[in-house]
Amino acid sequence: MHNRKKIYLSPPHMGGREIDFVNDAFSSNWIAPLGPNVTGFEEDIRAFCGVKHSAVLASGTAAIHLSLIILGVKPGDLVICQSLTFSATANPIAYLGATPVFIDSEPETWNMCPVQLELAIEACLKGEISGKQQKPKAIIPVHLYGMPAKMDEIMAIASKYEIPVIEDAAEALGSNINGKMCGSFGQMGILSFNGNKIITTSGGGALLADDESFIQKAKFLATQARDTAPHYQHSHIGYNYRMSNILAGVGRGQMLVLEDRIAQRRENFNFYKQLLDNIEGVSFLTEPTGYLSNRWLTTILVDPDKTGGITTEFIRIALEKDDIESRPLWKPMHLQPVFNGFPFFGDGISDKLFENGLCLPSGTNLTSADKDRIASTLLKLLQ
Repeated sequence: MHNRKKIYLSPPHMGGREIDFVNDAFSSNWIAPLGPNVTGFEEDIRAFCGVKHSAVLASGTAAIHLSLIILGVKPGDLVICQSLTFSATANPIAYLGATPVFIDSEPETWNMCPVQLELAIEACLKGEISGKQQKPKAIIPVHLYGMPAKMDEIMAIASKYEIPVIEDAAEALGSNINGKMCGSFGQMGILSFNGNKIITTSGGGALLADDESFIQKAKFLATQARDTAPHYQHSHIGYNYRMSNILAGVGRGQMLVLEDRIAQRRENFNFYKQLLDNIEGVSFLTEPTGYLSNRWLTTILVDPDKTGGITTEFIRIALEKDDIESRPLWKPMHLQPVFNGFPFFGDGISDKLFENGLCLPSGTNLTSADKDRIASTLLKLLQ
């Protein structure tokens, strides 16, 4: 029984052409951090996302960290951040000694609630957060699991209060609202190419912006902030955050299959939707009009009152016994021990999502045999 292969949540999926770009790097000895693959990958991403400039970096976390530095975030500043997200969205706020102000989700996209966002901004401006009147330095919405946040509303609020937006599109490469790509709405956007993302460079990320000065500054800071001088001279604190030419080669090869990967992820969603749609108590996140999600991960909500007491945790453990990986939704930041006591604006929506949500295996290399196995385990539990 135990020679079954494990079905992972979201494993890497190479297209085959990656090795050509990596071999180019080897044969030309461009092993050093920067090189033609870095430039080529940046151009590919820029063109795909519809932004004017991009920098590929060591991680999405590095991209958020640099974007906050570029916006001048200092100790004691306030930064507004979506609560239902991976900790990498919020950690860079803490790196800089700033205070995260966490915002609850809305039920339609599970992302930052515009109503709570405005309440939080007003509270900051009135001095209710820190005891002194402060305008937040940035707003960080997230496009969770590939579903675009309510960017039109969020951008309108940000513009009203003149607060820049850093758009965390780590999970949403290829997702869009009426054709406008996630990552292109805010003053800056960030992507992740971590091993579990829709395309991967093993580890890596990118910063996107229309403002060229932001990207120039990011590249400067990401290469140890070395001044133009024949000797090594530094007038700023720098970071070792640039992506290597070899990993960028993997990224260029992955860009060639990105459209296919989006189609395959969306196909996975349709598979689960058809499988579970008629089961009482199981529901899916649907796309609002004009929204296209890359469906990076297919997620379900399970209402134990309607499933005869079956919970997401019960399903997760049963899948695990069959060597099938699934996982709960992100635990909201305002519930995390490390961010205990920081300001939170909400009415419990993200708490409820965390309690009742589950991510199902969504790899683009799921075979029909894998799907049969997943289907049979899920139906056994839920029917």
